[in-house]
Amino acid sequence: MRRGAATARSVTRSVPRLAVNAPFQRRGKSHIAWTMLLRRPLALAAAAFALAPAACAGPEADSPVAEATATAAVTDSAWTLDPTASRLGYVSIKAGEVAENNRFDAISGSVAADGTASLDIDLASVNTGVDIRNERMREIFFGVAENPKATITATLDPARFVGLAVGQSVTRPVKAEVTIKGIAAEVEAEVLVTRTAEDRVMVVTVAPLIISTDMFGLTDELGELRALAQLPSITPAVPVTFTLTFKRG
Repeated sequence: MRRGAATARSVTRSVPRLAVNAPFQRRGKSHIAWTMLLRRPLALAAAAFALAPAACAGPEADSPVAEATATAAVTDSAWTLDPTASRLGYVSIKAGEVAENNRFDAISGSVAADGTASLDIDLASVNTGVDIRNERMREIFFGVAENPKATITATLDPARFVGLAVGQSVTRPVKAEVTIKGIAAEVEAEVLVTRTAEDRVMVVTVAPLIISTDMFGLTDELGELRALAQLPSITPAVPVTFTLTFKRG
């Protein structure tokens, strides 16, 4: 045991101390110099790390804020309906269980800067998917020769849409007046308004709007259609949905 301990001590004594430790064994200028040399790279690295995010957040990072500031409010001008990106349709139900999609292929409209909104529906453009049924709807149900269009008017509060930014959506209740064949009826709907681009706004029904024939005195006309089609029934109430896209100007 003593021999082993002596050997261990002799090995320990034979290992030279690293020269780099020498300055730290003596307090003085040499110790301060080495300390500064070691700390300087660490300080530089820390500074570079801290400045990196700032370098990445250059003008490009500020651009969305600048763009949002430059974007005009939706209430700054009038809007016109884009018929190519809009759709107005309803579902009819016959014989109590057969549902069929229908639509109007020609609609136009606008929203003024003061919130006055109007939508014109060309009743002759009704499209049921069946030619003979289209003809009967035009001539018997709507009587387009004397009543070529239906109108929808509403007054919106511009203040409820002034802060709508591109990419944002808001849900709003809307009261409107629908006129068909000279008879007007008030309806209420909930719509989702989305600003899809700086100069485009899309309005979509949140839930179908229910319209019935008795609201516009069309019950007799519906009965005539039912008789011609030899159907046991045609449901007098239909759900109406729409997607309306407006462009600025």
